[in-house]
Amino acid sequence: MDQHLLSIVLLTPLAGLLVLLFIPAKSRNLIRVWANLAGLAGFLISLPLVWRFQTGVPGYQFEERADWIPTLGAHYHLGMDGISLLLVMLTTLMGFLSILSSWNAIQDRMKEYYAMFLLLQTGMIGVFLSLDFFLFYVFWELVLVPMYFIIGVWGGPRKLYAAIKFFLYTLAGSVLMLLGILTLYFQHFKQFGFYTFEIADLMKTDLTLGMQQWVFWAFFLGFAIKVPMFPFHTWLPDAHVEAPTAGSVILAAVLLKMGTYGFLRFSLPLLPRASMDKTIVEVLAVLSIVGIIYGALVSLMQQDWKKLVAYSSVSHLGFCTLGIFSMNPNGIAGSVLQQINHGISTGMLFLVIGVIYERRHTREISEYGGLAHVMPRFAVIFAIAMLSSAGLPLLNGFIGEFTILQGAFEANRAWAAFAVTGVILGAAYLLWLYQRTMLGQVTNGKNLGLPDMSFREVAVFVPLIAWAIWIGVYPKPYFEILREPVREIVERVRPGYFQARGQGPGGVPAVAAGRGQVAAAEPPAPGPRPPAPAGGDR
Repeated sequence: MDQHLLSIVLLTPLAGLLVLLFIPAKSRNLIRVWANLAGLAGFLISLPLVWRFQTGVPGYQFEERADWIPTLGAHYHLGMDGISLLLVMLTTLMGFLSILSSWNAIQDRMKEYYAMFLLLQTGMIGVFLSLDFFLFYVFWELVLVPMYFIIGVWGGPRKLYAAIKFFLYTLAGSVLMLLGILTLYFQHFKQFGFYTFEIADLMKTDLTLGMQQWVFWAFFLGFAIKVPMFPFHTWLPDAHVEAPTAGSVILAAVLLKMGTYGFLRFSLPLLPRASMDKTIVEVLAVLSIVGIIYGALVSLMQQDWKKLVAYSSVSHLGFCTLGIFSMNPNGIAGSVLQQINHGISTGMLFLVIGVIYERRHTREISEYGGLAHVMPRFAVIFAIAMLSSAGLPLLNGFIGEFTILQGAFEANRAWAAFAVTGVILGAAYLLWLYQRTMLGQVTNGKNLGLPDMSFREVAVFVPLIAWAIWIGVYPKPYFEILREPVREIVERVRPGYFQARGQGPGGVPAVAAGRGQVAAAEPPAPGPRPPAPAGGDR
């Protein structure tokens, strides 16, 4: 079974979709039950990946490879490292919980809705498991279709505008990314005499610095729009506000991570010299910091509950990209962990909004106030989600932000100084949102008779709260899972990094790292001697 475990995890939602197609549309309860069972099965089948995954082992695990289109050099090639493992587990859990949260929210075209969700689940898992660029691109584009329909059919009043904007933005980025992929593809053929989309083979391609920079920016546009980084973020608030609750949850929790994953899996390992180019690193770090502060400031100004949380994603994902382009173990490991944390905390916040929206059908913050008196269970769960997102110690958000700030401080102290303001502003807009909606007296008579959360609604939050507390209290297993893939990325872009710090193979500093200033610079051309890492300690 281990030989095909990844294929089973990948195809389980698709199998659920195929069975769903044969259920009559009038059997609404059966459709609901089956879709939820398919989502649950997708999560349960992915659990063996956790206890069979071996930490500290270099390379990929559970690899599967088969010829697909030999004439093009495209293969069905799946594999998993620590980064993929965490993102796949986030995908299978959030997919199941999103489907479960739709039990009462979706009444029209129910069969098609659940079919789109299961197809979306397959595409997202495929993105995180593909080790062939052609296969990756197929799954990357596949995700656009069900998400377009989820927003455009089951969304709010401006759903078509939001769906088309989402589709066009992400498609434009994807086309530019495809040009970068084809550049690598043809350059590899020119140097080695055979066509391939295998990532491991493409990493052997020797590109000039100028060509690496060109390909890097092509990849950058595809990944930055998906993240989304400032200033490519304008599609996100519209998509979040108009999407149904489950669509917003899966968009924030998983789809945005496809962009940050692309930087880690492709941009850095395939284009190491461009990734360490001083100008590129500084531009991306500045864009990340602007996104952190801009997203937080705009969140402070919002009157729409859902739009506030949507803009908070721009701020939180800015931390993730800043960690990546700190180009050190703390920054990259913290970035991956913060991607998981953002999926958990922001997913909870969108679920919270969905719970109250089903009761009042308004997201205006001014319509609420004093809800803690009427819905105490709801107020407690909202408090945990809010504090998780704000980065309270002993909850998940703190671990990720702290580690990223350590990595940013090591790379450039000014980056860390500016980025830390995002933590302060994040606490400000989240606490103010909670105060306006939950505390004080009930200011609107329409809220007096609202029922508190049901057992099913509470059950959706329980695994997310447990996960948030686990990461916050005991993050060590996560850093161990990430140690080897992070080491490989850092060693790829900064050869000799660990030897220069007196560390042997696998000696990745987990959370504690030396304090100092490391300037980003273009590493020397590859040669027989491992070059010294960029910059130096003060």
